[in-house]
Amino acid sequence: MPRGNMPRQPSRSGRQEGVRGKKLPLPKTSPTRAARTKTVPAGGGARPTRASSYDSLAPERVRQILAGLDRLYPDVTCALTHRSAWELVVATILSAQCTDVRVNLVTPGLFEKYPTVQDFAALEPEQLEPEIRSTGFFRNKSKSVVGAARKIVSDFGGTVPQTMDELLTLPGVARKTANVVLGTWFKKNEGVVVDTHVTRISRRLELTRHEDAQKIEQDLMAIVPRERWTDFSHQIIWHGRKLCVARGPKCADCGLEKLCHAADKTWSTVEIHKSAKP
Repeated sequence: MPRGNMPRQPSRSGRQEGVRGKKLPLPKTSPTRAARTKTVPAGGGARPTRASSYDSLAPERVRQILAGLDRLYPDVTCALTHRSAWELVVATILSAQCTDVRVNLVTPGLFEKYPTVQDFAALEPEQLEPEIRSTGFFRNKSKSVVGAARKIVSDFGGTVPQTMDELLTLPGVARKTANVVLGTWFKKNEGVVVDTHVTRISRRLELTRHEDAQKIEQDLMAIVPRERWTDFSHQIIWHGRKLCVARGPKCADCGLEKLCHAADKTWSTVEIHKSAKP
């Protein structure tokens, strides 16, 4: 074709010569941004779009999460085997960076050999190390257990104290251990137990955005009713073991699936939120 008769090609900017100042109509088949983001769940009904005011901490959503946990884990309790407040103190100290299953294998023989807090107080940490080696970090844990026993014997008459401030004076006892002992044994809801499961799942459920345990605890205490703090902790921990596992969560079997928008879900009927991640 002669060069002079070549038809004009569309401009990459979308503007054509001879139509300056005129607004070209959008194609009728082109969806708007809002339409592209709107989805409908399998059960029917419109799902919130990205432009909507989604509130992950809305009281109704929190109630639904708590109700779902009640259905999944109605009679849950602490997974650490114990028969007294002191045994729970020891088991919780040993559970740091260790599975509850491993701790439960170690403690029965340990408590049979040293049945009272006074027996532990009479030990040197080096004597305890071989007994708890398989739980990891056994040197530090031995010092903590023996130190806690001696403190309880010398300052509290051999009885585990029942207040947060007093428990925090024991070697090896931080808020996590104190919350476990107070909530599980003494039935006192002084805080929320924040372990690796609670940290990971509360972030996935968008109940907190923090990574620091103390800040996570404060966030959860603000939205979960106080009478539920201990049960909530145990339920989330069991959920993390049974369904919401760190690698390959079993989302298709999860009773909280419709309330979870986590970025690492393996199956979903709801919109995924990039900010909802462990």
